[in-house]
Amino acid sequence: MTTYRKIHGKAVNSLSSNPSSAEDAGRIFYNSTDNAFRSIVATEAWSSGGPLSTGRYASGSLGTQTAGVQIAGSSPTNVSNVEHYNGTGWSEETNYPAASQGLSGAGTQTAGIAYGGNSPSITANAFSYNGTAWTAANSLPYAANNIASCGLEKTNVIGAVGRDGSSGNSGTNKSVTFDGTNFANGPNINTTRMFNNSSGAGTGTAALIVGGFIDPSPNAMTNCEEYDGSSWTATGALNVATGFASAFGIQTNAVAQTNGSNYTATEGYDGSTWTTLPSMSVSSPGGLYGSSAGSTGDAGWVSSMGPAYKATEEFNRSANITTGAAWSSGGALNTARDEGASSQNGLQTAALYFGGYASDPASNATEQYDGTSWTSKNNLNTARYSGAGAGTTTAALYSGGFSNPSTLQSAVEEFDGTNWATQPNSLPSGRVNCGGCGLQTAALVFGGITPAPTRLTATEEYNGTSWTAGGAMPTAKSHFAGNVGIQTAALATGGITPGASYAATTEEYGGESWTAGGSLITGRITGGSAGIQTNAISFGGSIGPGTPGYSALTEGYDGTTFSTRPSLATARIYVSGTGTAAAGLAFGGNAPPYTTATEEFTGVTTAVNVKNISSS
Repeated sequence: MTTYRKIHGKAVNSLSSNPSSAEDAGRIFYNSTDNAFRSIVATEAWSSGGPLSTGRYASGSLGTQTAGVQIAGSSPTNVSNVEHYNGTGWSEETNYPAASQGLSGAGTQTAGIAYGGNSPSITANAFSYNGTAWTAANSLPYAANNIASCGLEKTNVIGAVGRDGSSGNSGTNKSVTFDGTNFANGPNINTTRMFNNSSGAGTGTAALIVGGFIDPSPNAMTNCEEYDGSSWTATGALNVATGFASAFGIQTNAVAQTNGSNYTATEGYDGSTWTTLPSMSVSSPGGLYGSSAGSTGDAGWVSSMGPAYKATEEFNRSANITTGAAWSSGGALNTARDEGASSQNGLQTAALYFGGYASDPASNATEQYDGTSWTSKNNLNTARYSGAGAGTTTAALYSGGFSNPSTLQSAVEEFDGTNWATQPNSLPSGRVNCGGCGLQTAALVFGGITPAPTRLTATEEYNGTSWTAGGAMPTAKSHFAGNVGIQTAALATGGITPGASYAATTEEYGGESWTAGGSLITGRITGGSAGIQTNAISFGGSIGPGTPGYSALTEGYDGTTFSTRPSLATARIYVSGTGTAAAGLAFGGNAPPYTTATEEFTGVTTAVNVKNISSS
């Protein structure tokens, strides 16, 4: 009898737990803890990515799943915004030279080409991209837009032209090539049509164009064609006729978003045949004009989806199951309030919230979160709000703040897990709307107001006993998110500075001095944050005057650049936060009215796909 060892060269191992590596795909093992035979199998699935900062459609796109670019587009007027995708979220980059839509792209994030489109009229212009700057390139042979672009490298591109200056929606059978320097006329495709500018996949010598559209109705097509470097040939047809497909991958392994189920349907191509893939989770008319990129059919993204044309969906074919980042509801606070402080070094499953404001007088309430619910603890000795928090649930620190009636505080209190004790050494000067971070015995308080409206640059360091002066902030600042990091690596994001009511600036503290960090995508005040200096999230706050300015926006910071994350469910100002960038917590604030809402943030997660093996 043939054995598993003879077929595969290794035995079925008995393991006490499941393997955690995707490299074990196909391996059969026996889980001795659960008494079950199992295997790790490959899966095909879509998951949510971070939303675009600027929603738009008919954009150019290029790159890979973890280094993508979306270029210009319509929102609904033409825009010039350029954003990079890092596999998690989008960041704002150098604008395209002209507000445009209907343009196409090819190449990589650091060596790309964008060409054609409308800016505002149909154009032959092209621009090269090096990841930071755009420079004029040689023009197309003629004005064109809606080009199904194929090219994983800038030096090897072919595009099937959807429209030229005279064709309108009747489409064309033309193509153009690009060798890294010059555009030239390419061979004609077999079926005249118009495309979405993301309807191509593959390279300049092994290309694939997907679906198409032509007037008069019925106008959506199933036709697909392949290019071999010299001519186009009809190949396997889509299962669902699609006028404006968004495709990515290579000629023998491609994925396309199709018209089925309100543009959530997707299909995979193996070089000859299209088969149905799992559906996306976002239903959107934006699928008509979406953007896409990916250097393989195993990993790519489609964006410009959802009602605001902001949503992004990622496709993965692997033994790992990927779950996109998301906020979810946590247990509600017992007392609704805003402007409270938190144990900055807390966890999603162990947080402390103290003080705050809901109405006169200020609050002295203290609550502890265990990952499920909030429990009331012994109160602060001095009721106050808008002070600086630090520490953990068993060793917290509260400094400064404001108490009623109209009293600026310099008092310092320490929490030992049960009681608060007022310390003999107060802050050198009372302050409010300031930042605070670090540990009870190594804390930092910086910026703020004392007295209003005088803003501070002063930084104070605490060693558990006394305060000493630290390096001054470069600009007087208040109302920022400043509860991230430790005494020697702190982060302050947004806030109010002279002449900037809703600043996007970020400052980093290195233990002696402050330096400028990467700017927020959207300036804001009174937001919350969580994480460390090089891996943080910033959320909520106010992005403009009045109730409409209350924000749910979330951004992630990698120590250099902010990129988008999924938004809070509840937009709010004066929100507090703690935890990490992968497991953060947002609580309290003014929604309005004052809220008890708690939300838990989970970053992108991956886990191997383990399946039981049965005899049936």
